[in-house]
Amino acid sequence: MMRDDNESVQIDQTIERLIAQFPTESPAEIELLVRRIHARFADARVRDFVPLLVEKAARQVVGLYPIEVTGEDPHSTPTMATI
Repeated sequence: MMRDDNESVQIDQTIERLIAQFPTESPAEIELLVRRIHARFADARVRDFVPLLVEKAARQVVGLYPIEVTGEDPHSTPTMATI
């Protein structure tokens, strides 16, 4: 299912908010994390809440642990660098 432009804008805004909120984290890693979480919702039928769910999931990962995103698979799970 195709995502609309508004959803893409909201995901970009989510990335910007998280980068501002977590300045000690790598902006590139935050962006990659958000995009990978977003990719998990690619087949979601209802799109209205996807940006909100993506932001919530990313905020939990970044807020709890320093992030280290590895691999090329967009569906791979980010790893926690300090567990």
